[in-house]
Amino acid sequence: MSVNLRQEEVQLESKKRLIALQRAKELRSRIDGYLKNKANIPSGFEVQEAYQQAKHKLLQVLQATEDQWHDWHWQMANRISDVTVISQLLNLDAAELQAVQRVGRQYRWAVSPYYMALAMAGGINGPVWRQAVPSIEEVQDRSGLEDPMGEEFTSPAPAVTRRYPDRLIINVTNQCAMYCRHCQRRRNIGELDLHKPRKILEAALQYVRENKEIRDVLITGGDALLLSDKQLDWLLSQLDQIPHVEIKRIGTRTPVTLPQRITPELCAVLEKYPPIYINTQFNHPLEVTPEAKKACDMLIKAGVVLGNQAVLLKDINNDPDVMKRLNHKLLQIRVRPYYIFHAKAVKGTRHFITGVNDGINIMEQLRGYTSGLAVPTYIINAPNGYGKTPVLPQYIVENHNTHVTLRTWEKRIIPYNVKCKQ
Repeated sequence: MSVNLRQEEVQLESKKRLIALQRAKELRSRIDGYLKNKANIPSGFEVQEAYQQAKHKLLQVLQATEDQWHDWHWQMANRISDVTVISQLLNLDAAELQAVQRVGRQYRWAVSPYYMALAMAGGINGPVWRQAVPSIEEVQDRSGLEDPMGEEFTSPAPAVTRRYPDRLIINVTNQCAMYCRHCQRRRNIGELDLHKPRKILEAALQYVRENKEIRDVLITGGDALLLSDKQLDWLLSQLDQIPHVEIKRIGTRTPVTLPQRITPELCAVLEKYPPIYINTQFNHPLEVTPEAKKACDMLIKAGVVLGNQAVLLKDINNDPDVMKRLNHKLLQIRVRPYYIFHAKAVKGTRHFITGVNDGINIMEQLRGYTSGLAVPTYIINAPNGYGKTPVLPQYIVENHNTHVTLRTWEKRIIPYNVKCKQ
């Protein structure tokens, strides 16, 4: 090889490296804003000092021990649903306490001590607080519907909701560790915690047996993991014996609101009936705590596959940086971001509902700006039970089948011919 040829190759490689370095600098600039803002979006790991202080105060007010704190039965028995307790925990003024009382007369509320400690750590009217503690805005909403999903018209058997050809829901309870203020089924909460009777569940199971196209069953509520270990064992064993049921799914928010519920005994039950998929609902990075990680670790060790279905909520997570931070923290605890649901127009929840553009903007700032694992699907549920509809930014500008015009994540307009090398 001649000296001149070698020099030309070195110069070419140097030019390529310079182009790559310039591109890397450009790519870094794309996320400079997020990197600067990241410190302003703490996760639950980063507010541990405030959380421990709140926990200590709760233990004092509730006259409880550390061992009781870690007992999910104690957590459930001591859910906070009285402004008297809140007044002992925080310096709220009379008007704020009266507002909680007024809402409570119309819409039930209850918060596990664990989640209340997290709400206190995140600050009054912070993103966790707003999900847990009633707001006067709930009783001022006259525009929503009790059942925007039309579930009463998609129930072909007791406790069953069916919206799709090959899968269905079995609603097993109305009980939750914390009654989310944005709940889509708040009409079912009532004044008493009620699990579905065995005869109702048997009727639902019989419907599954008789409809052999059903390959996927979601057990939800309420919160499905608030059934006893014995009840869950029976229900999962029944589904496991139906040949055409390929997978079981469980809908639960306990890893978020009551991680103490994830016990070795529960995991032993779940481990018996693979494959089991659990979708939970983390809505803000503050909810990703050491306790939540421990619960998820236990579930994963039991063979459960974990996903997250966040709900897009105004002034909580309708911000691209908040959602990106949430999804990054979820991946760190091995929970795959699956959906972002547009909040449903449920009566009493209007103050949580954002514009669709908020969701599209979040997707624009996720796709390409972070790894695909951290990019869920943005979903609007069609009214009256007609199912999930994915909503995406428009990446195809023109479509002529064999050649299209694309808009990339950086908004570059690029022609693409499917039959030719690019």
